[in-house]
Amino acid sequence: MSKAATLLLAASLFAQDARQIVEEAQRRSRADSERYEGTLEVIDARGRKSLKRWVYRRLGSHGNSKAIIRFTEPAEVRGVALLILNHPERASDQWMWTPATQRERRIALQDRSTRFFGTDFSFEDLEERDVNQYDYRLLGEETIEGAACWKIESRPRKTRASQYTHSILWIRKENYTFARIENYVREELVRRANYREVHNVQRIWTPRLIEMQDLRRNSRTILRLEKLEYNVPMKESDFTLQALRREF
Repeated sequence: MSKAATLLLAASLFAQDARQIVEEAQRRSRADSERYEGTLEVIDARGRKSLKRWVYRRLGSHGNSKAIIRFTEPAEVRGVALLILNHPERASDQWMWTPATQRERRIALQDRSTRFFGTDFSFEDLEERDVNQYDYRLLGEETIEGAACWKIESRPRKTRASQYTHSILWIRKENYTFARIENYVREELVRRANYREVHNVQRIWTPRLIEMQDLRRNSRTILRLEKLEYNVPMKESDFTLQALRREF
């Protein structure tokens, strides 16, 4: 075998290994439904802090799921809600409900890079990542906050509209949970998510704290998952535009 053919084969095996790692991470985190109460501490570039709370509910899993996020505090955002319909072959459909206007608004693809109601999560960051929407390349191994991790590059496929050119994923070897995700626009690092406080919840290893940093704004949001439950009975009718308009 020629040197070029050997290098091509090695690259192919690396890509396959990277995909297998992400597939296993997805398989281990699979649940038919999920519910939690989120506490969000938003810290701006000057160190000023504000607190928000939301309730998150999801039916289905990875690329074929529906979710509603609804703010419960503070009073000025209470009732604001986002409906996310995830698809296996393309970007999600999203609608936001604002009680003050008593109407929902479809979130256009070109607006997915904007912040979701004063947090450092963009609308796109709230979608579920499905393994089949990306191509992967194993970059090596690295330790993140004391945890041995695989370091993997992911790039969205042409059918997957994204604000990000590519992302770097760190997946813990011990339990296949994400330790960090860095999102890039071309060569600029724009957002970094750190996943901490990993607990076994109903046999699913889950980070209970997510810190999202917006590197352009020099701000960050710390999301804590409280009262987390998996495989809770839910109805399809709870994830519609009609459901979006009513309180839980």
